[in-house]
Amino acid sequence: MPIIPNAALARLRAGKISIGFGVHHLRTVATPAMAKAAGYDWMFIDMEHGAFSVQEATQLCMAALPVGIAPIVRVCTDALDEGTRVLDNGAQGVVIPHIDTPDLARRIAAAFRFPPQGHRSWGGPVVSHGFRPPAHDIAQAEINREVLVIGMIETAQAVANVDEIAAVPGVDCLLMGTSDLTADMGIAGQIGHARTVAAYEALIGACKKHGKVAGVGGVYDDEWAARYLRMGARLILGGTDQQFLFSGAVARYAYLDGLGA
Repeated sequence: MPIIPNAALARLRAGKISIGFGVHHLRTVATPAMAKAAGYDWMFIDMEHGAFSVQEATQLCMAALPVGIAPIVRVCTDALDEGTRVLDNGAQGVVIPHIDTPDLARRIAAAFRFPPQGHRSWGGPVVSHGFRPPAHDIAQAEINREVLVIGMIETAQAVANVDEIAAVPGVDCLLMGTSDLTADMGIAGQIGHARTVAAYEALIGACKKHGKVAGVGGVYDDEWAARYLRMGARLILGGTDQQFLFSGAVARYAYLDGLGA
């Protein structure tokens, strides 16, 4: 079967922004269909902070593929084996947090791509081709092209190294983890602080220089999200299931409560 295309990568390759739906708490296979119906391009399935097992994460991945929303999974920095397992079982991308050095960037680039680009192991028919892949060399080359490898920039050290990190082949995108970055810099939550803006300028500049995609995470304020997108970021996490549920539920309650006042 032909490889299932990566909707997030297709948007980015067309020069458009790509917007993600964060999943921390939802578990049912309806989740990707609802996220797609709301217009999102990819799902951010969070195994770093969400309490997902590999089984739960991959069930969401498999449910996402037929509806045309790209499943992208964040695993912990030292859990690269979980990253390869989710890729074998439906994920179209991985997010690795705390990429502070080019050495770590090279490690993740090699872990998630097949030879000759990396050393990912072939474990049999993978979900990316609907369990019916072509010859191994063809399948692996196609998967290498469609997997989105994302490293997170979340510390002052990472910002200082961002040009070298962005230069590493095989890392497609650098996503700013704004919450952890501001905490590391001693300005927790100040997404519009001058030092935060300077960090975004450094990240976006490095990505432009080396042909990589710059991403925005942890910015849910309209003004600052718009500003960072105008600066050149193209991959953005739009929010999380908890945020979406709370905002809708709170607004509806306030409206109905006001009718009875």
